[in-house]
Amino acid sequence: MEPKPHEITELLRSWSDGDQTAFETLAPLVHQELHRLAHAYMNRERAGHTLQTTALVNEAYLRLIEWKDVRWQNRAHFFAMSAMMMRRILVDFARSHPLRKQDGAFQLPLADAAAVPVRRDADLIALDEALSELAKFDERKSRIVEMRFFGGLTVEETAEVLGVAPITVMREWRNAKAWLYRELTSKGDGG
Repeated sequence: MEPKPHEITELLRSWSDGDQTAFETLAPLVHQELHRLAHAYMNRERAGHTLQTTALVNEAYLRLIEWKDVRWQNRAHFFAMSAMMMRRILVDFARSHPLRKQDGAFQLPLADAAAVPVRRDADLIALDEALSELAKFDERKSRIVEMRFFGGLTVEETAEVLGVAPITVMREWRNAKAWLYRELTSKGDGG
């Protein structure tokens, strides 16, 4: 039986308050969703990637457990932060391994958050750098991309985490995709 979002939220808040038994109850409940997130990330990676889905989940778990001062707002906040953590792990992994440039173009079609193929480490690093640039002048748009693209959160879940209306998320998601497309294609063209 799938846990209700409010049950996960209650456990997250108890865990934030220092209740270790809440984490022990929570861990198996969120494992499947974390595995789904990790699987989505790994499907975007190049074939033969040496990091496996389970290793990504385990590393994210370890890093999340170390965050002692996080006050979890709700289930969506937890999964948004988990998505951010997985992004950081994969980018760190990509940066720590030598890259072989195959061509100059970055091809990251951002039309659909759930079906964006990121096949090369260079693509992931380029997207990470572009998101960092976007965050310098529009943090919210950057976070929306991170939650929707990397985390697979719905418009409604993203709106809940950010405390904005779903229509705002949809508008800013569309604008962020357009900005990222221009940014990534201009770098791929040598510009």
